[in-house]
Amino acid sequence: MELKEFDGKKKEELAMIDVAKAILDQVHDLMHFNDLLSEVSEYLDLSDDEIESGMGQFYTDLNIDGRFISLGDNHWGLREWYPVDSIDEELTHDNDLEKVTPKQAEDGFDDLEHVEKEVMDDAEEELDDQAVNEDEENVAPDEITDDGDEDDLDEYSSDIEDLEDDRKASQDNQSIVDDEDVLTDDDE
Repeated sequence: MELKEFDGKKKEELAMIDVAKAILDQVHDLMHFNDLLSEVSEYLDLSDDEIESGMGQFYTDLNIDGRFISLGDNHWGLREWYPVDSIDEELTHDNDLEKVTPKQAEDGFDDLEHVEKEVMDDAEEELDDQAVNEDEENVAPDEITDDGDEDDLDEYSSDIEDLEDDRKASQDNQSIVDDEDVLTDDDE
């Protein structure tokens, strides 16, 4: 892969994270961490030992650097691809848009019409699923079948009665003491 922004610079002086940014800029699509690492190491001509020793730092840099965003399943993209309002939604809703990648229109602006349609379709599916779950929860009392747990209920009731008896007995053995009765002349 050729990266024009690094023309005239020595590859050994480039940071892996900067090369990753350039690669994602050029590809303009999400990349799995392993694929991104492979592309970076290929561009920088890193040996297997250098890749292995730098992999942890590279992953840490991806997490810390605000230019990158993880969209689940170890897929990475650039934060600038996503409108600010959609970022929190993607992070807090189990990556509803994980399969959706923004496309840049010819005018240079994000083309989000297809994203909005997919979001609406997913939202409708989620509402349908919730309606089915609510129907399952709203069962009439006469539809509930006896599962033979009456013995368990009797045992439970007996245990509760025993606990109440123990609590009453412990309260009967307690007396209220006034602080002045406890204090002696030396304490005052």
